[in-house]
Amino acid sequence: MEIDKVTLTDLSIMDGGDDLSIFNKLDFCRTLPGREKLFENFTTPLKTIEEIVSIQDTLRCIMAKADIWPTQISNGSIMVIQKFYHTTIDQIPANPSSFSAYSYRLLHGPDFHLVKYSAQHAFDFIKGLQLTVAHFLNDNTPAALKNILLRVKKIIDKEQFRIIEKHEKVSSLTLGQQLHLAHFIRYNYKQNMFDLLDAYFQLDAWYGMAMAVKQFGLVFPEFVHSDEPVVKAKGLYHLLLEKPVDYCIELNPQSNFIFLTGANMAGKSTFIKSVGSAVFLAHIGMGVPAQQMQLSLFDGMLSNINVVDNIVKGESYFYNEVQRIKATINKITDKRKWLILIDELFKGTNVEDAMKCSLTVIEGMLKIKNSLFILSTHLYEIGEGLKKYPNISFNYFETSVTDNQLNFSYHLKEGISNDRLGYLILKREGVVDILDKL
Repeated sequence: MEIDKVTLTDLSIMDGGDDLSIFNKLDFCRTLPGREKLFENFTTPLKTIEEIVSIQDTLRCIMAKADIWPTQISNGSIMVIQKFYHTTIDQIPANPSSFSAYSYRLLHGPDFHLVKYSAQHAFDFIKGLQLTVAHFLNDNTPAALKNILLRVKKIIDKEQFRIIEKHEKVSSLTLGQQLHLAHFIRYNYKQNMFDLLDAYFQLDAWYGMAMAVKQFGLVFPEFVHSDEPVVKAKGLYHLLLEKPVDYCIELNPQSNFIFLTGANMAGKSTFIKSVGSAVFLAHIGMGVPAQQMQLSLFDGMLSNINVVDNIVKGESYFYNEVQRIKATINKITDKRKWLILIDELFKGTNVEDAMKCSLTVIEGMLKIKNSLFILSTHLYEIGEGLKKYPNISFNYFETSVTDNQLNFSYHLKEGISNDRLGYLILKREGVVDILDKL
């Protein structure tokens, strides 16, 4: 699925280090390089249903055996092994006797301690991978996981590592055996070790994803093989909210456009982001925050939510809105399946102009049946003229007022809202009183 940085940011999936991003919330990796690999997974959505299902099955497999996931491998072990190859040290004896091992310790003190420490962590790393292969590689292992484990098994199938199979901890080895292991890893196994590290980082990324699914009770969506775009979800909610209200949604070629209205803070943006983030997570093989979800494979997803002006280039807010819409339209006329998310179209111009521009864009998009659209707007007046189109549905978020207090249910309802509550919010927050006292 094609997705750009703007959309990843709009949906709070990646947010430039923001601790409240979906990526950070779902990061349960054990190592920093594993987190980096997870980042790669998040920035490269999968392109086929088969790939997605294989990742789903991989996460299920890890979740089912999470209690026996090897814990020998830590972030510290990874750092020590990497440092071992990048630090200059005196030659390690190849087949040290007790005497030569003692001599190396006596004559090369600082290097000896680094070598011994590195051998301990390399032992734990190899041991952890041996156990991972033993516990998770079998005839029923999902394809994605099996490919990684077969690669690992081939690399660690060395005579020098038989001693690791026979011992639980490196402390069971003599000093000479530890130096012999370090010599082999240092001088004869460097590229193999880097290949193993890379394989483990992907395993760690999948482990992190699996633990996130388990921790938050996410559900694996069902992908349907269809030439037409479909999204159907029950109990869908936004992952970043502490007390979310869930939604039910269904979009298909016969009803492929949601015209969404409601007052400020009523929940329009949250709904749009909930749908977009769930569709995205589905395309990287993750579970989604919903009771159940079915969808087709999408070729791409684009959003128009947080448009900004550009002072350096002299581009106004409205100009950049137009450019984003233009780029979106050029994309979705390619007959591929797209999900398009638009929040408050044409905020950068006056109401009359915005109504005319919005109506033109919406009527044009309604001609495109191979994509799905969710568009929110305050311009409820244009809704009446759109009811003649059979493929558009109208939903709103209701707001009630009691004693000048706003009450948001956040429940999605059918119809068009004509709430105008901006002044009430201004008054409720005390801005009117402050201005009256000037």
